[in-house]
Amino acid sequence: EKFDIVKKWGINTYKCTKQLLSERFGRGSRTVDLELETQIELLRETKRKYESVLHLARALTAHLYSLVQTQHALGDAFADLSQKSPELQEEFGYNAETQKLLCKNGETLLGAVNFFVSSINTLVNKTMEDTLMTVKQYETARLEYDAYRTDLEELSMGPRDAGAVSRLDAAQSQFQSHKDKYEKLRADVAIKLKFLEENKIKVMHKQLLLFHNAISAYFAGNQQQLEQTLKQFNIKLKTPGTEKPSWLEEQ
Repeated sequence: EKFDIVKKWGINTYKCTKQLLSERFGRGSRTVDLELETQIELLRETKRKYESVLHLARALTAHLYSLVQTQHALGDAFADLSQKSPELQEEFGYNAETQKLLCKNGETLLGAVNFFVSSINTLVNKTMEDTLMTVKQYETARLEYDAYRTDLEELSMGPRDAGAVSRLDAAQSQFQSHKDKYEKLRADVAIKLKFLEENKIKVMHKQLLLFHNAISAYFAGNQQQLEQTLKQFNIKLKTPGTEKPSWLEEQ
């Protein structure tokens, strides 16, 4: 039984390799679904661009985290000097309060950007990747389908003795099996691409609105609007002063 499995695998690999080489050298025909393959290429391009956005958003989060930590330390230093410098107590004091407020707003913004990063990461590395895994299965099935189609065509043009008829029947059966597999996966890819596009629009509409509102409120110094943005998107902040944001652990 194991020998039969290995033998079947070897024959399949040989046929597919032969088909792949003939396609690359322009000698073999290839089944093409222009509409579907255009959508697949668009998905791959979109994924590359979203990966770039994800990389930049993570870099922004790292810079924001460093800024917040620096402001926190600076606020503590000003507060300490306020206690030890009577002649500059008021000046050090309001600078300490300013840094504490900036630190609080920075932590709030971090919560929003971290949520943005997490959502984009899920979209790119789970949702899109899941669809691309099905695409890879489809592309393998397409290669197998064309390999067995070519094999059947070659046998059909050969002599029709008793042995040839038997081989032709077997080739027809194998071809039909691979054709069914190819058509099923083609339909699966089309459905997944459709649902992915709908999901991408829904997710990005929400995340881009969140990102815009949070960044705008932070740099306008509007603490109330910044906090309202997090409430609007149901984002829970970690307790200030605890461990680093989870995204740092993922780097």
